[in-house]
Amino acid sequence: MKVCIKICLMISIFFFNAGCSDSRPIQTMAYVTAIGLDYQDGHFITHVQVLNFMNVAKSENNVVGKNVPVWIGRGEGKTVTEALNSLTATSQIRLFWGHVRSIVVNEDILKMSDILRESYEGINRYREVRYNILLYATKEPMTEIFKQKSILNLSVLDSILDTPEDTFNQRSFIHPQYGYKFIAELNELGVTAILPTIAITKADWKEDDKKKPMFRVSGAYFLRQNQFKGWFSESDLRGRRWVQKKNKRSLINIPNNKDPKASVVMINPHYRIDHYMEKNQVYYKITIKVKAYVEELIKDFSVKDMEEAAAEVIRNEITTTYQKGLSTQTDLLNLFSELYRTDSKTWHALQQKDQLKLTKDTISKIDVKVKITHTGKYKGKP
Repeated sequence: MKVCIKICLMISIFFFNAGCSDSRPIQTMAYVTAIGLDYQDGHFITHVQVLNFMNVAKSENNVVGKNVPVWIGRGEGKTVTEALNSLTATSQIRLFWGHVRSIVVNEDILKMSDILRESYEGINRYREVRYNILLYATKEPMTEIFKQKSILNLSVLDSILDTPEDTFNQRSFIHPQYGYKFIAELNELGVTAILPTIAITKADWKEDDKKKPMFRVSGAYFLRQNQFKGWFSESDLRGRRWVQKKNKRSLINIPNNKDPKASVVMINPHYRIDHYMEKNQVYYKITIKVKAYVEELIKDFSVKDMEEAAAEVIRNEITTTYQKGLSTQTDLLNLFSELYRTDSKTWHALQQKDQLKLTKDTISKIDVKVKITHTGKYKGKP
């Protein structure tokens, strides 16, 4: 009996050691959480943001607001893989790539769509890297982006760079973009691909008397059929939010920003884009239905007047955004995409004749219906 017990103990110890022989303590690995891509003079320049998760893991000993150090590495090579691999020569410990949550690229790479695609595919092919990686562009130095902390000195993992959904749910302007979706948009006919730009602002927040820089999505780059179309600011793109999916919450002032009488919050707008042909030209009608509620009332305003004023603001924003893209033939509202998906035959016919153009009359009508569902404590006039 004793012999059997000893044998069982020896077998269990053997299997235990075999299962854990390749494990590593969490503090002995460097976790890459973001990658920056640049391309200069035929060389890839990469930056990586590295954290030790012992500093950010949830535990009783962690203190909110405690400074979490960030390490930034720089590599260079003829390929993106070589540039990233060069970092292992000086990293001292193993780099783990399974926690990469975002990739940031600069404008030079965006102007070379083949290089951009090659870079993303090179990173995405590595077995540790996940598919659902956020993709951003920036005009800032990569080191400034990667050393940026969040509010309350929380780690970079609690910022727009890595977790933009919470901010977008409160203020739905430019939707976060994932790498796999962006590459799909580059490859799909008719689609204008959008890539948000992440910037740093020092004007809005202070810690006591000290200014604290914070991330902000400042605008977006647009590409269509592998052609770089340009950059547009967040202000330029105000009208796009009404024709993008997953717009959850957007605030507007009515009747305008110069002399607002009320602030109204729009919830989950629904849109439809229809087209028709006339004299070999394609025209579009945009229909939007949205529910809203009153956030602030500055002057006496009836519910009906508020609904009409809000609808007018939305129409003006859509028109202004559309016109911003006319000079460069940039389809900021993705009208061509809707045409391609609903009537690909017409899209191909216009494309072959080089008649797939944007003009000042391309949008024939914008029909907006706003329904205010409640006015809070204010008992408005009907």
